[in-house]
Amino acid sequence: MSAVPAAPATTVPPPATGAWREGDPPGRRRWHRRSRPLELEDGGVLPGVRLAYETWGRLAPDRSNAVLVLHALTGDSHVAGAADPGHPTAGWWDALVGPGRALDTDRWFVVAPNVLGGCQGSTGPASQGPDGRPWGGSFPRLTQRDQVRAETGLADALGIERWALVIGGSMGGMRALEWAVGEPSRVAALLLLACPAAASADQIAWATAQVHAIRADPLWRGGDYHDAGAGRGPHTGLGIARRIAHITYRSAGELQARFGHFPQDGEQPQLGGPYRVESYLDHQAAKLVRRFDAASYVALAEAMNTHDIGRGRGGIRTALGRVTARTLVAGVDSDRLYPLAQQEELATGIPSADGVRIIRSPYGHDGFLLETEQVAALVRELLDGAPDPPARRTG
Repeated sequence: MSAVPAAPATTVPPPATGAWREGDPPGRRRWHRRSRPLELEDGGVLPGVRLAYETWGRLAPDRSNAVLVLHALTGDSHVAGAADPGHPTAGWWDALVGPGRALDTDRWFVVAPNVLGGCQGSTGPASQGPDGRPWGGSFPRLTQRDQVRAETGLADALGIERWALVIGGSMGGMRALEWAVGEPSRVAALLLLACPAAASADQIAWATAQVHAIRADPLWRGGDYHDAGAGRGPHTGLGIARRIAHITYRSAGELQARFGHFPQDGEQPQLGGPYRVESYLDHQAAKLVRRFDAASYVALAEAMNTHDIGRGRGGIRTALGRVTARTLVAGVDSDRLYPLAQQEELATGIPSADGVRIIRSPYGHDGFLLETEQVAALVRELLDGAPDPPARRTG
């Protein structure tokens, strides 16, 4: 059994934030700037909103071939493509997007925004506020509905009145569901992966523990750390949050099969050395602090906690009844964070859903990201029956 790297092979301290900042290479990003302030669900207002997004393929003349892909908590707009100076990681669903793949870019125009409150080019705590400084701790609280309202502005700017498909898993699935309930006429087909109708007490508890870990870091400074020097951000708290989260993302069986009760190679746990599973979690934490922002993590985790599709809509069953899109609901059989019972509630309540599709995976919640062949089959099931868009303009 091979050892797990304890951390990225570098002694250079991470910057205070792993967020994309002005002046960094843009990569494939484009930006949508909202022309007016965004009114928030809690009554506040967020001025100067912009969303970073990426696209693949070409939009049909009648704009009928657009697919919206929504990322999970620590994802971003870079669904497909290699890592490069503008994108710290390779595309997180690269196997799904491209010519001949499930989201065939010879047929479909794929759009992926970085969520409002995120840290890879969209307005969030690390971006510039009205006073010219990073928003930091003064960034307003968001809900999933605020985030979708910002995304409707992007759709309007692209001239997309109706998405051929909206797809998302985990946090992305929450937003996909908000699209289908809040804007039913704009969603033709819907794929919900490993997500709930409302955040459960268990999910809120896990997220709250992660948020407390970040805020307890002495370098948190109330969220106002973005201009501190390298190594002076709340990396310890963010790393602990990532460790907690990653345990919930994987199944107990997978962790046991991969790591068991074995020490990291050359280490003696009885003398303070790490077990292999400890080194694995350390590695995940060390990677995240270099590509993510602690305050964005807090903002997005708290937004996920607000998720309740029935809030102000007469309850969950009534809200789900508003969905008119052709819908597939899928869950991962080993998911201990978003268990299948939550997807069963969605499938029961959405009129066009025909039961829960099961993604078979040993990986737990992360199965929706890792089992790309099974996800691709679901995408094709929804899209293969869709009419072909008119021929695209050339030249």
